[in-house]
Amino acid sequence: MTKQQLIDRVAQIRKISKKTAKTAVDLVFDGMTEELAEGGRVEIRGFGSFCVREYKGYTGRNPRMGNIVEVKPKKLPFFRAGKELKKRLKFS
Repeated sequence: MTKQQLIDRVAQIRKISKKTAKTAVDLVFDGMTEELAEGGRVEIRGFGSFCVREYKGYTGRNPRMGNIVEVKPKKLPFFRAGKELKKRLKFS
């Protein structure tokens, strides 16, 4: 599902304009992004949780050329599915 499809679905289900639905979806995503950027955690009960994980730098190898490269430390978003989502998708 794309962001636009989500906006369309929210507008259809709630019987609101697409402009209002877009504002609502953008507010949710902006709030989640801000919280994660500040090092926080976002938990949506029944769906899952988002957090930012930090990874240490390491020495890696370029698979194409074979030369050794230094990979810098980085932070990446991480999602863990909640119990209800796993159950609905029959993963547990």
